[in-house]
Amino acid sequence: MTLQEERLNALIEPVVKSAGFELVRVRVTGGKTKTLQVMAERADHTMSAEDCARLSRALSPVLDEADPIEGNYNLEVSSPGIDRPLVRLKDFEDWRGWPAKLELNRLVEGRKRFSGVVAGVDDGKVAFDIDEETETALFPLDWIASAKLVLTEDLIRESLKAGSTQPKDAASVGEGDEEMMETIHERD
Repeated sequence: MTLQEERLNALIEPVVKSAGFELVRVRVTGGKTKTLQVMAERADHTMSAEDCARLSRALSPVLDEADPIEGNYNLEVSSPGIDRPLVRLKDFEDWRGWPAKLELNRLVEGRKRFSGVVAGVDDGKVAFDIDEETETALFPLDWIASAKLVLTEDLIRESLKAGSTQPKDAASVGEGDEEMMETIHERD
């Protein structure tokens, strides 16, 4: 996480919590016109289009007042999606037993990319059962450049089951699906 994203996280997280959601990730992307992506979810890992819109409305006045990004930018509020990124220790605990891919920010035993199964958290480190290895690897969270669940039929089924407790139009779908994302006007 960049210093700018850490500052944004500190600004945004209290608003997300007070709206009844958990903040998954804050990311700033783009060149001339930036996008501030706020990824959030309910405690049950669901996030409807209405939830995204509600959170966007809650964030707008705070962002307008703080003006945390220089120049124009777009605010994008989305769910993590089915094949969600794993960014917090909590994510690795919550998604224990699910296939994932992760990339490190350094070489470990001559490689950076690993496929396997999330094995939870052990002593503050991410536990990961690497494909074709017999021992569980432990990685400090700050060594992980990116991690993401692997889209499988079981994961889709689980997501649909969780979404069935929400109104029909609120079932979780993949990240980037237009129905699950609220983008509001350019900010300056």
